[in-house]
Amino acid sequence: MSTWLFDLGNTRLKFAELRDHAAPGETHALAHDDGERWLDGLPRGATACIASVAAGERRVALLDALCTRFTRLHLVRTQPRCAGLRIAYADPRHLGVDRFLALLAARDAGDVLLVGVGTALTIDLLDADGLHRGGRIAPSPMLMRKALHARAPVLPDTGGSYAEFADDTDHALASGCEGAALALVERSLDRAQRLLGAAPALWLHGGGADALRERLPPHLWVPDVVLRGLARWQAHAFAAAPPRPAPAGDPLTLHA
Repeated sequence: MSTWLFDLGNTRLKFAELRDHAAPGETHALAHDDGERWLDGLPRGATACIASVAAGERRVALLDALCTRFTRLHLVRTQPRCAGLRIAYADPRHLGVDRFLALLAARDAGDVLLVGVGTALTIDLLDADGLHRGGRIAPSPMLMRKALHARAPVLPDTGGSYAEFADDTDHALASGCEGAALALVERSLDRAQRLLGAAPALWLHGGGADALRERLPPHLWVPDVVLRGLARWQAHAFAAAPPRPAPAGDPLTLHA
C-alpha cells in the first residue's frame, strides 16, 4: 500500500507519493482557498506523513480529510537529533518543522546554506558533520511589500521590476525589497564561508524564490526539499520502529 508525503505551508499544500527508493515522486500542489475545495484533490493510500506550518484551522481540516483517506497518519515535529542531523536550537519547538525537514534533506550534501522564500525568508547553515549552525528569519520581499502597503496605502503592494537604481516608485519598491533579501543571503554566504573555512553550497526553495534566482550566486534549486526531508524522516523513523497495523476503520495519528 502506498505512502504519501504532505507539506502544508501558509499558502499551498504540496504532496507526493513516496517512491521505493525513499524519495518523493511527482510533486502536486493545491492552493488554499476560502472553502474546503482544496481538499477534494487529495489522494488515498495506507500511510500519510505530514509536515505543517499552517494555521491550526488549516491543519485540522487537512488531518480530518486525510483520516477518511488513509489508514495511518504521522504528524511530524522537529526533533533535536534525527538521522545524523543535530539542530542548533535548545528548544526544538522553536524551529519550524519545514526548516527541520529541509536540513534533514541536505544532511549528506556537505556544507549547505539553505534559503527558503515563502511568507518569511529563512536561512539555515548546515555543516558537513550534520550540525545545524543556526539561521535567520526575515520578511520575504512579498511580505515587505504588503507591510509597506498596509502602513502607506499609496505604495503599491505589487508591480515593478528590479534595478540597481530604480527610476519609478514601483521599481524602487521591487528593487528595495528584493535587494534586502539578496543582501541578507549574500552576507550569510560570506559569514558562513568565514565560519567553515570554505564556501557552502547554496540551496534555494520556496514559492517566492523565482524573483531572486537570477541575481544569486550559483545554487541548487530544490522546490521539493521539505518533501525530500519527509522521505528521509520516514525511512529513518520506520527503520527504527516499524509501524504496527492500525485497527480496521481506526486511523491512527502519531506525533514524532
